[in-house]
Amino acid sequence: LVRDLNLIYRDRPALWRLDSDGAGFSWLEAADAANNVLAFARTAPGEPPLVCVTNLSPVPREAYRLGTPVGGVWREVVNTDAAVYGGSGIAAAPSAADGDPWHGQPHSLVLTIPPLAAVWLTPDIG
Repeated sequence: LVRDLNLIYRDRPALWRLDSDGAGFSWLEAADAANNVLAFARTAPGEPPLVCVTNLSPVPREAYRLGTPVGGVWREVVNTDAAVYGGSGIAAAPSAADGDPWHGQPHSLVLTIPPLAAVWLTPDIG
């Protein structure tokens, strides 16, 4: 997992380009204590955003709507609950982000958030 996270970090400028600038970070969900979910986006000019969604409970969150900064098809980049990392293997399987605004974002998607896991998502740009 650490190797994969480091490789993704190196290859995704949204994760490091604006490290010292608050413009590179935005909360997507910081107030869902009932579901134990936190989500944020990392962005950099000219780069696809990367969204991190965490489920800090032992219960999968199915059909969870999350606001996103851009629309289109999103894909899972890393899932700490993947079987290869010793997890249950529950995939996020995000829907395509639609034009429905959600929590201050212009788009939203629906996904499953695995239990006790972090999922990184990015728009599929090709």
